[in-house]
Amino acid sequence: MFSGIVQTIGTVVRLDREGDNLHLTLKADIVPELHIDQSVAHNGVCLTVVALDADAGTYTVTAIRETLEKSNLGLLQVGDLVNLERSMRMDALLDGHIVQGHVDTTALCTAVDFADGSWYYTFRYEAAESMRKVGYVTVEKGSVAVNGVSLTVVNSTDCSFQVAIIPYTHEHTNFHRIQSGTRVNLEFDIIGKYVARLLGTAK
Repeated sequence: MFSGIVQTIGTVVRLDREGDNLHLTLKADIVPELHIDQSVAHNGVCLTVVALDADAGTYTVTAIRETLEKSNLGLLQVGDLVNLERSMRMDALLDGHIVQGHVDTTALCTAVDFADGSWYYTFRYEAAESMRKVGYVTVEKGSVAVNGVSLTVVNSTDCSFQVAIIPYTHEHTNFHRIQSGTRVNLEFDIIGKYVARLLGTAK
């Protein structure tokens, strides 16, 4: 379980294919705190640490085919920046919102607008009726995780929304690398998914 509060940024240093799997090796300052079998969110995707190299300051995780199809991890290249968050402690403050690390789909950034010290990012995603029925929607002032970052939705439509990014978030996440045409990971609010499922079951 995560909160959507990115703790640091990792840099992709190696990508290895093995069948349908992709092994990602990243360099990050949290390596001394990690151990094998630990869960870490990568652009919002929960992955398990399978190898560590303390001397090099790197660790490796594995993404399976399903993960690569549902997220932007398969698009990563060496040198790319990845938002990282270690799993949340149950006694910690929930500064963001409940994020499971299970990416639902991807979205395309369609615009980045500077707004006198902050930035407005617009994202567009597939909005099939089957997706809406299971809660893959945004609501005004609701929560959404974009590349693992907990954010508040504005200007929500059936297939798009905006988020406002303050300078701190812009600098300390990979949002400063996102531009029009960049594909990002989305995890919709788990509470909304349960409500959608219960309403559908009650019909």
